[in-house]
Amino acid sequence: MLEVPVVRARGLSKVFGGGDSEVHALRDVSVDIEGRRLTAIMGPSGSGKSTLMHLLAGLDRPSAGAVLYDDVDITALDDRRLTALRRTEIGFVFQAFNLVPTLTVLENVLLPFELGGTKPSGEHREWILERAGDLGLTPLLGRRPHQLSGGQQQRVAIARALAIRPRLIFADEPTGNLDSRTGLEVLMMLESATREHDQAVVLVTHDPAAAAHADRVLFISDGIVVHDVGRTDAATLSDMVLELAGAR
Repeated sequence: MLEVPVVRARGLSKVFGGGDSEVHALRDVSVDIEGRRLTAIMGPSGSGKSTLMHLLAGLDRPSAGAVLYDDVDITALDDRRLTALRRTEIGFVFQAFNLVPTLTVLENVLLPFELGGTKPSGEHREWILERAGDLGLTPLLGRRPHQLSGGQQQRVAIARALAIRPRLIFADEPTGNLDSRTGLEVLMMLESATREHDQAVVLVTHDPAAAAHADRVLFISDGIVVHDVGRTDAATLSDMVLELAGAR
């Protein structure tokens, strides 16, 4: 049985530019992202996968269509309400880590609260420290990013994304700067977020081996969802990517 959707896209289109330089990055895309599942978005370069992620996360606004969190169309929210929603409902993990170099590991993990002008309760702070422990960060909480390996920095980014207990986590090529072993650990941590913390994870990736960890894989080509498949092995996903690239 499928979980209730955390976010629903309805008729999403995104057009950049105008006239002869007009680019249709997304074309009438409708998709549900369910809770407690890891959903991967794949496609050739320029296919629209990052555009879809940005629209679902409220980082950009569509040219047409709606993005619904519960029954709230976030495309109709003003910037203040949209920012508030992102700070309480959505976590982000990016390829570049995006850690603040002057802050300690713990300060980076707690940064979403600082930016929101709030403080976690004692119980919530204890929960955050437990998650940091799960990620192997307890001995590193007083260090700064330059004192960490790439894999450790990505773990900090995951801890920061988990800290606010978001319903939805977006991970944009989170293993792109990591070796294969560390990348595997990161993917397993994202998988555990869906199982243990009831969160939905959306993984944007070009890597079939990474997408093979997903419960569901959406393939985008020329701004359209062309395949929607369940858990699939890396070799099959690689063949599908090559097929799409050859068809463009």
